[in-house]
Amino acid sequence: MPVAAVVAALGAATVVCSLPAQARGRGDVVQQGMDNLVDRDGYPAVLSSVRDRGGRVHDYTAGVADLKSRAKVPADGRVRAGSNTKPFTAVLVLQLVGEGRVGLDAPIEKYLPGLVRGEGIDGRKITVRQLLQQTSGLPNYTAYIGDHYEKDRHTYLQPRELLDLALAHKARFAPGTGWEYSNTNYLLAGLIVEKVSGRPLSKEMTRRVIRPAGLRHTYFPDVGEEGIRGAHPQGYRATKQDGPLEDITVMEPSWAWAAGQLVSTPSDLNRFFTALFGGKLLKREQLVEMRKTVRTTGMWPGARYGLGVVSTPLSCGGLVWGHGGDIAGYETRGGVTDDGRAVTVAVTANPPSGPRGQGPADVLSLVDTALCK
Repeated sequence: MPVAAVVAALGAATVVCSLPAQARGRGDVVQQGMDNLVDRDGYPAVLSSVRDRGGRVHDYTAGVADLKSRAKVPADGRVRAGSNTKPFTAVLVLQLVGEGRVGLDAPIEKYLPGLVRGEGIDGRKITVRQLLQQTSGLPNYTAYIGDHYEKDRHTYLQPRELLDLALAHKARFAPGTGWEYSNTNYLLAGLIVEKVSGRPLSKEMTRRVIRPAGLRHTYFPDVGEEGIRGAHPQGYRATKQDGPLEDITVMEPSWAWAAGQLVSTPSDLNRFFTALFGGKLLKREQLVEMRKTVRTTGMWPGARYGLGVVSTPLSCGGLVWGHGGDIAGYETRGGVTDDGRAVTVAVTANPPSGPRGQGPADVLSLVDTALCK
């Protein structure tokens, strides 16, 4: 079934299976993979939502939601979505492109005059496309935050403060001559959205993306909102391999902003990517541009980067389109295929403490298994 048909069928044609693991049996390869992520890789909890070609949705859980209370993992619970925020931000920019208010190949200086300057950095030479495709050469501000969310993770950081961190360092390469993942690109994309629309990024994201896509459990946290609303597992991180896990659920997420601040659920992320690639959120011309990819460095094998989206080859042929997200306490991976399959896997430790050090690779492998087996 093509993605567009899946979008039209969302809702009534969906059958949700949220049975506990023991009720589904041990023969399910997705459940087995999730159990392995807990038992072998040291993740406290794993949540996943899988949509098959026929539109059936299965929500799975493994592990525990809280290492202290041993509470059950809420099926399709909320997690911090991390860099899955980037395709939401990219959609906003591309919607403005489709409305003729932003030029995809225009210099960012046109929208943020005089703002982007530094050693080897000039906003007159960086295009909007290069921001979205991670080819601007801008240094990554998160590389210079240090461990602020360890020492004082309850401090609100404004976007301009984050930008100053990046601009204090020289360019990584001349615009358009290389590829490197940089959260600074999406920080600036968010500032362009605010400048052109005249509205806060969070409000535009809700009005233009979250509501039209029918995402009932996705939201952009308010300033100072440190907890996670509704049912959710706790998020953890290990300061060293084989070390103890620290609960880092409560934190001020403003440092991630347009690059990674969203909270969502596995099924909502599936719903978003299905709506996006089904043509519900962008005009055809902008969706075509979004799917034009370039080679990446430092990502997982086979990953290619478009305008805020990543394509990854599947073992059974074809591609999965999504992004993925990493933020303190949570990791999410997944996406959709052109024939309507979808999966999102979320784990609740980033980084995990497992002795094998294979956790992230095993999460990616489970995505492939869910879509191919």
